[in-house]
Amino acid sequence: MAPLDGLRVLDLTMWRPGPYTTQLLAQLGADVLKVEPPGGEPMRMFQGHFDLLNRRKRSIVLDLKSDEGRERCLELAKNAEVFVEGFRPGVADRLGVGDAVLRARNPSLVYCSISGYGADGPLAQVPGHDVNYRAYAATLPPDAVSPSLEELPVADMAAATMAAFAITAACLKARATGEGDRIDLGMADVLAHWTSTVPEATRPQPVEPAAPAPHVTGPVPGYGVYATKDGLKITLGVVSEERLWAATCRALGLDEAAGVPFAERLGRVAELDAEVAAAIARLTRDEAMERLSAAGAPVAPLLTGAEMLDLDHFRARGVLDAGPVRTSAHPPLPGGPVAGLDEHRGQGWRHLTD
Repeated sequence: MAPLDGLRVLDLTMWRPGPYTTQLLAQLGADVLKVEPPGGEPMRMFQGHFDLLNRRKRSIVLDLKSDEGRERCLELAKNAEVFVEGFRPGVADRLGVGDAVLRARNPSLVYCSISGYGADGPLAQVPGHDVNYRAYAATLPPDAVSPSLEELPVADMAAATMAAFAITAACLKARATGEGDRIDLGMADVLAHWTSTVPEATRPQPVEPAAPAPHVTGPVPGYGVYATKDGLKITLGVVSEERLWAATCRALGLDEAAGVPFAERLGRVAELDAEVAAAIARLTRDEAMERLSAAGAPVAPLLTGAEMLDLDHFRARGVLDAGPVRTSAHPPLPGGPVAGLDEHRGQGWRHLTD
């Protein structure tokens, strides 16, 4: 018998964070039913990677844009204990499988949404990937370069682990009370909270701009760390998405490259990434952020710890005080006092009064 035997999980996630979340649950015994779109999850194109993140799950194909597919999903959710989705904020609602709809039919359901920057806040609708979340959360050093294909995607894996923890905690409460919950987990939130636990004196501090080092090419064009002409850095998070690549190119005046498809980009990584790096090097960080953000590109500035703590997004989401897990029915407690040594001698367990 595994610890989560009998836990029913409906999994609508793709790529890495959501699938790793549900695999952690599956490895503890949960019955994970993976819902894939017609044609399958895009990660199946990278079969070796897909296999590592989707073991011990079952798979069904549903077209959520059709009445039949949506109704089947709602039927399955009615008898599930956990529902996990990794769409951009608002997409699940538009598909008819949002939290309000599902929990109206199944009040004990634990509904977990995993997104880059969370469901609300100034950055909620900004596209991104692991390198962007790490930049905003001040977990990249000032001398950071573009990650290699083999580098561990820290934001993805940290958020997935935190989501599995939050789901398990919410299920414990739901089984005791019959009341489910909605978990809103932002990948950047997790790392920002980690950074906030480091004493201020040891956090990365601003450094004087230095002559830019040679650009290090990332795994695909438009994914990595890029120096700006004022000695600062930004990150871009384009992976396979055609719209994000096109937005990035147009914002940087690289119109001829905007239509290059992903398969061709993989064969021209060094060439195309060098063009992106050169275009960014002609702009200040503020100029690059303004142009790329306006175009809808997945961009983030490489912040220091002090800059992260000052960022309105994490303050608005309450990440630094209450932690990275946001729930609607049973919210986490804010930071409290620190006990003195042996302060509670002779005391036993607290008794619940409500």
